[in-house]
Amino acid sequence: MKQKAAEKTGRTTWKPAPKDRRLFILEVCIISGPMTEKFIKRNKVVSRSIQIRDDQTLEDLHHAIFDAFDREEEHMYEFQVGGKRPMDPKARRYVLPMALDDPFADKTPAGDVTRTTIGSLGLKKSDAFGYWFDFGDDWWHQINVAGIEDKVPPGKYPKVTKRVGESPPQYVDWEEEDGAG
Repeated sequence: MKQKAAEKTGRTTWKPAPKDRRLFILEVCIISGPMTEKFIKRNKVVSRSIQIRDDQTLEDLHHAIFDAFDREEEHMYEFQVGGKRPMDPKARRYVLPMALDDPFADKTPAGDVTRTTIGSLGLKKSDAFGYWFDFGDDWWHQINVAGIEDKVPPGKYPKVTKRVGESPPQYVDWEEEDGAG
């Protein structure tokens, strides 16, 4: 209705410009987890490069990492941002909604992974933060901000752009390691 009125009067209707999006290029490296010596010898580095928009959430990043490392079963996870290294107890923790009110947590989480966007974290190029997947098997990852671009090319994000090393099995066959398999 306003558009037609604007056409009659000769005035144009003001529309806000879409917010400029930024694209984060993240290098996700597995730094520890249940991997056999045989696997580690064959794969000195296990990493994935992932591109993700600033308006996407930590939950979106989790799903991209989950798929990039060929995982099969979901588990609890969290991100730690702002520490000096992954697993830094001083880092801000971003957790699943069910963990927001954990009475046993040492400190209150900084936020919810389903609502926290990548752009809201204040990340800069060369920053690093942690990702902890499966609180029983303890898969620890370091995420390095390899770059931030001011334009987002068309396409579906997040997306994996580079793979280094094989994906470790989510559940190790320890018998194989012992030579029995």
